Amino acid sequence: MAAGAAQASAAPAAPAQPAALPAVNMEATVLAAQIDPRRADDTLTPGAKASVLAVEQALQAKNLLDARWVDGYFGTETISAYAAYQRSLGYSGLAANGLPGATSLAELGQGRYTVTHKIGPGAKVQRDGYTVDARTQAMLTEAERLLGFKLVLSQGSYNPGGDPSSAGTHDGGGVVDISVTGMSAATRTSVARALRQVGFAAWVRNPNQGDWPWHIHAAAISDTDLSSQAQHQTGDYYLGLNGLANRAPDDGPRIPIQTWEEYQRTH
Repeated sequence: MAAGAAQASAAPAAPAQPAALPAVNMEATVLAAQIDPRRADDTLTPGAKASVLAVEQALQAKNLLDARWVDGYFGTETISAYAAYQRSLGYSGLAANGLPGATSLAELGQGRYTVTHKIGPGAKVQRDGYTVDARTQAMLTEAERLLGFKLVLSQGSYNPGGDPSSAGTHDGGGVVDISVTGMSAATRTSVARALRQVGFAAWVRNPNQGDWPWHIHAAAISDTDLSSQAQHQTGDYYLGLNGLANRAPDDGPRIPIQTWEEYQRTH
């Protein structure tokens, strides 16, 4: 009887807990989606492999990506598959550019992964008579603080077809041109350096490079509203290139490359 009483009073076994879902780091994933398609090889973007694999596995599960491309490399096939997924959600234009946004990334991961380190462009705002997004505005404001003087835009973002010489880079968010009127060569370089420090891919442009006046062109790395052409520029920047169609070596001030979010974490 004593044994039976002991058995009767034993606590029921705790129910098995479901396995925790893997985490997809959005910052790392978006960065890989900019750099990987521009590589001449299949080198993986550091720190992005596990996150990209989880995204690719989810795309494969929806029959949007062939198994051979599920490799942790966010190349052109994965970009195309992700854009197809965005279109399947009813998105178009910038919202279906193949660059993961927070909403589509979370929707894709339902039951498969969670999303960490979320990023986004924020609301559209006005600056110097041009439209930019809030993330870009914050980055420009911080660059001004570092420089100690105000920067004036000569072209903003979300300007499709506004300047044919821009080759579509300003069609989306995150991209601005900055006036260099009155700046010395040294000051122009200092501005490009400050912009790079806060997370822009930035270059001093001159009339010998294209049909444009002297100016500074800046693309906010990992802005999820970047046009496809601007995505290519930010990817090329990481690969040491100049962001132009000739893909020549970077002619700007070389500093450690970081995104706006990385900059914020260290300042």
